[in-house]
Amino acid sequence: MNTAAIRTVHLYLFEGFADWEAAYAVAGINAPDFQRSPGTWQVRTVAAAGANLTRSMGGLSVMPDLRLSTLFPSDSELLILPGGAGWDKGEHLEAARKAKEFLDAGKRVAAICGATAGLARLGVLDDRRHTSNALSYLKGVPEYAGSDRYVDEPVVMDRGLITAGGMSALDVARAIFDTLGVYEPETLDAWYQLNKTGNAAHFARMAQAAAR
Repeated sequence: MNTAAIRTVHLYLFEGFADWEAAYAVAGINAPDFQRSPGTWQVRTVAAAGANLTRSMGGLSVMPDLRLSTLFPSDSELLILPGGAGWDKGEHLEAARKAKEFLDAGKRVAAICGATAGLARLGVLDDRRHTSNALSYLKGVPEYAGSDRYVDEPVVMDRGLITAGGMSALDVARAIFDTLGVYEPETLDAWYQLNKTGNAAHFARMAQAAAR
């Protein structure tokens, strides 16, 4: 039996969240197969007060495990903020503030798609290398002053913050697994190539790497 302490990643939920953007990440964290330390990872969901049952953009109904007000950086390895239309309306600032609290405490955050706009409103992107859907997208946020730190890549990591565009679900998952050490490097590369190419040879490679 694995007696290692359970390590938790938290996923922020809200009405209309983009379920596909974090799908690879949460599935890989919850599935122990091929992990470096199987059975030590879990995903818990978190929502704002009053959000008892959230429905994703794809129509999935999800019940949050806890509230943002009861989530503390010391209880988490990483907070995932998926995109969704609400970010563009200036919503979810409580979640953006919680992300800033995580980063200030030396913990990690993954902000995808519209969530990057939420962090831009708080100045989180002004002094970190980052990406998003496009530079023009972030320039639509009046508070944004980090254009000189923008990087036109699928995913960017800087000082605990992972940022990605909405079409980079696979790349953001790889970045999350990498920064958390969920998989050995060779296993992670095989996992990425398998999902990127669909070539079954990478599955055998992944299994062999994990067995070693």
